[in-house]
Amino acid sequence: MPSSPPVRVRIPAIKVDAQVTGLGLDSQGQLTTPPPGRHHLAGWYRDGTAPGATGTSVIIGHVDDRVGPGVFYLLGKLHPGQTVSVTRQDHRTAVFTVDAVRSFPKTAFPSHEIYDPTGRAELRLITCGGHYDHRTGYQANTVVFAHLTSTA
Repeated sequence: MPSSPPVRVRIPAIKVDAQVTGLGLDSQGQLTTPPPGRHHLAGWYRDGTAPGATGTSVIIGHVDDRVGPGVFYLLGKLHPGQTVSVTRQDHRTAVFTVDAVRSFPKTAFPSHEIYDPTGRAELRLITCGGHYDHRTGYQANTVVFAHLTSTA
């Protein structure tokens, strides 16, 4: 598919239907997150690959915040074979099939495995996970690996 920014992500298995906003990098080169208080908003790395285009597209969302569950609260419940649909600004939809759901300690996050291109259209969904420490936050990230299986 040609490049076009995502506007909505839908994950029927965990009842996600969320607006997507563009995100950049902070001063340390880390991907920013959707704004505080917008826990039902997902974010796409706008300088990366658009969902459906060849390469690895990244969409992140909060697991929770002070008011309750976030957009990706149930992300870790996904299983291989389930689908994720991303509607794009060009009104086309990229449908991805989940290959794996994994958890990585934040201290050993495998950036190359997550972000590097694979030669085909892939999607990574990322949220916080693992043990929660009230001083330092979540100790891990949950990552969904998926590949493009259809377009509409």
